[in-house]
Amino acid sequence: MAITPQVRTVARWTLAGAMVGIGVLHLVAPEPFVTIVPHFLPEPLMLVYASGVCEIVGGIGLLLPPVRKVAGWGLIALYVAVFPANINMALNNTPIGGRHYPILLWLRLPLQGVLMAWAWWCSREETTFFWMA
Repeated sequence: MAITPQVRTVARWTLAGAMVGIGVLHLVAPEPFVTIVPHFLPEPLMLVYASGVCEIVGGIGLLLPPVRKVAGWGLIALYVAVFPANINMALNNTPIGGRHYPILLWLRLPLQGVLMAWAWWCSREETTFFWMA
């Protein structure tokens, strides 16, 4: 199944915008993110800031053709790196906005795989889905 370049462009800009937006949130309002960092990791605030910077850089990188593929791989690595925080959030039923949504926390875990596939796919120029490449 062929995908038009316009679809890939929209997907790329959507992911880039989401990553830059969430990265900025990590920097300006880090507290909710600090609460989900597993306790065995050192310096939660610094990890939140670092992940925010990586999200911003990765999002911008998706829009720059010379570094697009590297940005895609970087975002995939970031999604792997933050997965323990998502597991921690689900295991401890960490509230979102002061409310508990246990099912959403568990459904969020497979979303990491979707984000990885999305980053990989929109960082390429081919016109096929990732499972056909």
